[in-house]
Amino acid sequence: MEWDTLLYDQPEPGIAVVTFNRPERANAMNQHMLAELDQLCTLISRDDGIRAVIVTGAGKAFSSGFDLKAQAEATPQGVREWEPVLEADFRGIMSFWNLAVPTIAAVNGPALAGGFELMMGCDLALSVESAVFGEPELKFGAGIVAMLLPWHVPPKIAKGVIFTGEDSISAPQALDWGLINRIVPAEDLLAEAAALARRISRLDAMAMRRTKQAMHRSYELMGMQAALRASLDIDILLEGEGTELKRGFLKVLRDQGLGKALAWREARFAGA
Repeated sequence: MEWDTLLYDQPEPGIAVVTFNRPERANAMNQHMLAELDQLCTLISRDDGIRAVIVTGAGKAFSSGFDLKAQAEATPQGVREWEPVLEADFRGIMSFWNLAVPTIAAVNGPALAGGFELMMGCDLALSVESAVFGEPELKFGAGIVAMLLPWHVPPKIAKGVIFTGEDSISAPQALDWGLINRIVPAEDLLAEAAALARRISRLDAMAMRRTKQAMHRSYELMGMQAALRASLDIDILLEGEGTELKRGFLKVLRDQGLGKALAWREARFAGA
């Protein structure tokens, strides 16, 4: 089966590779990509031969997050219109967390906003040295779709990143915080991810699936799913009400393009 926004391959038995394939948009996730991702993950979940999944991006980015250009062209209005959009966003972010088999993010470039959250939803992560990470949403008046960061780092770090819209976390910093497992040379990224997937695939498939299930059950008992759901509900209200900051950002994006909109956004924080 072929996809418009994704590439899918099984380079060797037991290992699947999912590649976000919108390099001209830094692999930004639009609603079409999210629908395709949902369909693809359903196919993967039905294939008992798959024992590990690698997730990466085409071109120079892992994923820049959700497609703001698409939002500017057709901005949902009010809670009723935002709800299905954000529900789809949330399902996309959690796609690889919810797969029964282990998932490995091979971070080949920037992983920001929803792309950062999706990376955190993978079980393991390898990254190139040049990758950057972050949650810039509040800098343009948006909310966090999947509030995963507080489940990975201490509260002061999570709040420091989210409250300031930090979007330049380096790979060494991400490693120090435990957001990624290892930094590898860019030319070795996919080979190292494949080697890790191969090691996983040689373990007993049933035992591995049950072990991931047990670990995720621990998070559920700590209230993770309920907390993420509550955060999503708040984000639906936030986007439904809307902010002047985001309306201004999207207007500049529509009128002058993404580059000018990002410059407009950054100018607001110059000297802060």
